[in-house]
Amino acid sequence: MNQKSKIIRLEKDGPAGLEPMELNPKDFQSDLPEQHIHVYFSDEELGLEVGVWTTTSMQESFGPYPGDEFMVVLEGQVKMVDSEENEVLVKSGETFVIRNAIPISWKQEGFLRKFYMTYADPKAESGVLPSAEGGVIVFDQEQLKMQMTLMDSTEPFVIHGEKPLQNNCVNFTNDAGNMFTGMWDSTAFESEMRAYQWHEMVHLLEGRVRITDSLGITQEFEAGESFFIPKGTRCQWTVDQYVKKFYAVI
Repeated sequence: MNQKSKIIRLEKDGPAGLEPMELNPKDFQSDLPEQHIHVYFSDEELGLEVGVWTTTSMQESFGPYPGDEFMVVLEGQVKMVDSEENEVLVKSGETFVIRNAIPISWKQEGFLRKFYMTYADPKAESGVLPSAEGGVIVFDQEQLKMQMTLMDSTEPFVIHGEKPLQNNCVNFTNDAGNMFTGMWDSTAFESEMRAYQWHEMVHLLEGRVRITDSLGITQEFEAGESFFIPKGTRCQWTVDQYVKKFYAVI
């Protein structure tokens, strides 16, 4: 099993610490911050990257956001500022997504740490959207709960035994139509060992899940933890009671 077909547990300090980033002053309208990163997964041909990132205080240059990005804020908070000085505040513990190419600036006051999944198709034409309105979405569990609907299918799972009750709500679809984020829940189930049909980053909200790969290695994840499953990874899920997650899939 290679690095691109294994279940990846996201750790806030990376497996062996974070690496300092080289920064370009042109990317900032403030003094240069200190930024560190660990990339857990990268597919340059697809334009997909998953990792953990930190920054000190700064403000980025105003311009089109460079890709669609799903994030979980682990420490600190950030304000996303548009051209009319409208702000969207995202706090520690919150999950949010930003739409590709919206005109916006990342304004950072104090330290921030996040998990992220970015998607920017290198073959797509670059551009800028006329407005940032609606382009920063902070996930609200209560709001999403009211919008969830019962699923007819259990994809990407083939179920052993009794079919579980699974609900889903998609709260963001990118302009290319191949990235989706939302909230999903399920009653207890056990799935067959099967190749995963898409790339998925998960932030677990409730319950716990055991995931076993094709080598027989089992990892358990519980509420508050995040992980990433690359497309094609053969794995089996076991949920003993109930599980709820925020997710982003490509």
